[in-house]
Amino acid sequence: MGSSDTFRTIAADAALQPSAASVEAPYYYLHNFETVVRWILSRQRDLLLATEIDILDVFPTLPLQTRALLVRMIMRKGILFRASKLNYDEIGPVGKAVLPLFELGWLEPDSLLDLTQLFALLTKEELVVVFQEHLPIKGRKLDWLAALTPLFPATQRFSEWYGDSVDSVYTLFLMPLCDRLRLIFFGNLHQDWSEFILADLGVYRYEKVEFSEASRAFRTRGDIANYLQLHRCHERLYVKEPVAGIIEEVISIETVNLWIERRRAKLLFRIGQHCERSDDLELALTIYSQTHYSGARARMIRVLERLCRFDQAMSLCETAIHCPESEEETQQLQRMFPRLQRHLGTRVAHRRIGNSHPRLDLVLPRPADPFSVEGVVQVLLHQDKAPVHYVENTLINSLFGLLCWEAIFAPVPGAFFHPFQHGPADLLSPEFYRARADLLDGLLTQLETGEYLNTIRGNYQAKQGLQSPFVYWSALDEILLGQVLACLPAAHLRKLFERLLANIDSNRSGLPDLVQFWPDERRYRMIEVKGPGDRLQDNQVRWLDYCVKHDIPVTVCYVQWQDIK
Repeated sequence: MGSSDTFRTIAADAALQPSAASVEAPYYYLHNFETVVRWILSRQRDLLLATEIDILDVFPTLPLQTRALLVRMIMRKGILFRASKLNYDEIGPVGKAVLPLFELGWLEPDSLLDLTQLFALLTKEELVVVFQEHLPIKGRKLDWLAALTPLFPATQRFSEWYGDSVDSVYTLFLMPLCDRLRLIFFGNLHQDWSEFILADLGVYRYEKVEFSEASRAFRTRGDIANYLQLHRCHERLYVKEPVAGIIEEVISIETVNLWIERRRAKLLFRIGQHCERSDDLELALTIYSQTHYSGARARMIRVLERLCRFDQAMSLCETAIHCPESEEETQQLQRMFPRLQRHLGTRVAHRRIGNSHPRLDLVLPRPADPFSVEGVVQVLLHQDKAPVHYVENTLINSLFGLLCWEAIFAPVPGAFFHPFQHGPADLLSPEFYRARADLLDGLLTQLETGEYLNTIRGNYQAKQGLQSPFVYWSALDEILLGQVLACLPAAHLRKLFERLLANIDSNRSGLPDLVQFWPDERRYRMIEVKGPGDRLQDNQVRWLDYCVKHDIPVTVCYVQWQDIK
């Protein structure tokens, strides 16, 4: 599959005509990079500064080998490159190819390096040559660096560090611009240029979605700045920098871009959790109060309880009970409310007991070979006329994804903005359903007419192997699909899909491990398996309660080993 096949082309967008490239072509990576540049210049030019546009306008005028070498460096990590390591058959010797880059100031020869940078570039054998008066022949580079750092605090050019070397070290100054291009194109910084290679090889294949003018992750240059600022704050939190400065920076970010605001809210929530773990409860409370991210209110109640502010905790708990944000919060409140009553010395309400779950108790010999308890139960219960499949979260999600494929990949503004998305950007937000309500409701109505059978089977054939946030292709085959469509009533599917849609982020996990079918009787049951000492997780309890409430056959299988007394 070539790059031209990967892109969702727009007939009206004549400026975007990606070159056909494959991994067999010597300059495939250059074609891919140039395609991204054309895409951005034709659709998102307003997000670039004039100086950045000038650079991109100059780039196509450079010699082929120079462009290829530059892109090879861009697609590698870091900004420092040893000339001796830039060996590419299609480019040849780099000495001539780098000259235009030096003249433009995009690449610097004989870079200034500190000791840490030098250590990253040289081998142990080379370091022994450079620092022969200071180092033993044997040892670890990390230990050598620690020992030499006080002795060599200044930066020097590579030729000064290693005068006997015929090699050179180049510094690439365009990496910030290239990272910004990658961000504009992908809408994130975790995807990189390898996406093109994986698509060319057919490792990942993506649905083709038509892009509109509104299909952009970033509307303004300020959106990009806000994204990068949040990204830096997240990295600082990850490396455990002092949290006060991070909080101030995150709170200072103002945006009308809902997609970026969701990222900001999530980061504030993560900072609140960090403060809780650090026992800085007052600060955690302040942070939680400034984000509407799902779960923040329940955390506030818990923090107030830990601070012994039981009246405030109870007041917020009662407010939440009357208007819970989700089933997950309701479940948490049911645990907290009686505890707060005890703290306040008031009458403790009886805790609501969830629906009683049908159960199956098994006492089995412990298998001698490595095993999973789910696999043991699957083999035990399996019969020719009652097959058992290990599906966990894959089956119901896959069926939903196949039925609602058209809605999931609808060209909703702001949902798809580059050709390598496995699902819409708003998938886990409340806007997902609202933006596609008519489409989704229409597809779910097929469950009442029987048309859903053709839709699911048709998409299973037509979309085979395409990336999806719901469909697990490796877990779904023709046999399993045939059994589930024959045995699982449409009314049950509708109830399962409705709950999935109610909160995709929370409800796409927690489904039972196994499913057993009786094709001759057109019936089934789902089975959650728990081994010795294992207990039901909260999201599993919520799914089990829901299934029992709606007469969906489900069983919890508790396994004990015979050698456990």
